Amino acid sequence: NFTYYPATGLAKGNEHSEFAGWAFPFPGVFLMEEFISEDEESEIVELMDRDDWKPSQSGRKKQDYGPKVNFKKQRLKAGSFTGLPSFSKKIVAQMKACSVLGGFFPVEQCNLDYMPERGSAIDPHFDDWWLWGERLVSLNLLSKTVLSMSCDSEDSIQLFPAFSKEDRELSSPGAFRQTSACKNSGEEGIDCPLSPRLVPSKEVTVAIHLPRRSLVVLSGDARYRWKHAIYRKHIEHRRICITFRELSAEFSAGGRHEELGKELLEIALSFQGRPV
Repeated sequence: NFTYYPATGLAKGNEHSEFAGWAFPFPGVFLMEEFISEDEESEIVELMDRDDWKPSQSGRKKQDYGPKVNFKKQRLKAGSFTGLPSFSKKIVAQMKACSVLGGFFPVEQCNLDYMPERGSAIDPHFDDWWLWGERLVSLNLLSKTVLSMSCDSEDSIQLFPAFSKEDRELSSPGAFRQTSACKNSGEEGIDCPLSPRLVPSKEVTVAIHLPRRSLVVLSGDARYRWKHAIYRKHIEHRRICITFRELSAEFSAGGRHEELGKELLEIALSFQGRPV
């Protein structure tokens, strides 16, 4: 019932929902449109399709490039992991132009193939944070979709009026003003503040629209507080998602499993891998 606007970092209530005219800051999302060109997209998909796609859950198919992991028992080893695929070397290099991806070194890549005919979807979930670090990076290929964010927290969200009187555009929370409260009280034309509104987090969903060839990064609250999902209704054509994950602090410099982390990163960044 809310839509995320990258230009302002706000989630704005949808026009026909009960939250129309309200908004709140939605931190932890970075979206870059046209991250790669159409030619680059065609080449990447062609190279992917040379390898087998394995059946996955909920009508998806997948290709994994990463270590062998047992998340339940928190066990990890290189297994048959031989690195990220060669075509990802250029993608990873291009990520360095994104300010939010400073020091991002992917140790795992997962390609997911969605098709409407298969009813492809993925339920609301958090990505593991024992092994995977702060930033989740996904490249959206072949068709647009919507990343749906939801929250199970018992907290409340503070909403602000979403329009300014002058231009009816999205503003910052500090600038939100509206005339309706004063008009309703009979004081026509007097501009006055509208009080913020509290709403339970569980009643809120936020749609992040992902254009074709866009790159999205989730971190902070968008990574650890909000679950993400792709619903069947938002898969209109074939869609491929490439997700890159970095190591958690436990496997990074100074962490308990630093040496294993170094070994896995060295394998990953050789860019000589085949799907495991």
